[in-house]
Amino acid sequence: MTEELADDPFHDCELGPDAVLGTQTFEDVLFTDDTETPVDVLTGQTPAHSQATVEEAKAFAAGIDTDMPQIALPASVETQIETRSEPYTAAAFFHFKATGSLKFHRAYHAASKSDAFTVDFEADYESGNLTITVEWLVDS
Repeated sequence: MTEELADDPFHDCELGPDAVLGTQTFEDVLFTDDTETPVDVLTGQTPAHSQATVEEAKAFAAGIDTDMPQIALPASVETQIETRSEPYTAAAFFHFKATGSLKFHRAYHAASKSDAFTVDFEADYESGNLTITVEWLVDS
């Protein structure tokens, strides 16, 4: 690998930094109190393992031991039924399920790992929206 490639955090990304610079909001991607849960057709009740609050989901995501900040995403109804799992899962804030594509996932990851950018995000669990802001750092 050449030194030039090693210095470019986007060298293996399909998107360049221009694709993620600025502020983008991804709507209805986070776990919310309105996230769909399964209903037992015999009882008409939601199984206990699928009953959760946003606070529980946020605490779960925050409790993941990693350097990369995590968010709580909704788990599919199928996953909840098949694995008897919680109605949420944790993922890095730029996960492709939140950003809509693997291309954006890789570009946000590259920006977040680079010293050339600041990357901030806001997870609004009330609306389900995730807002990510990427800015170039200015050399002094």
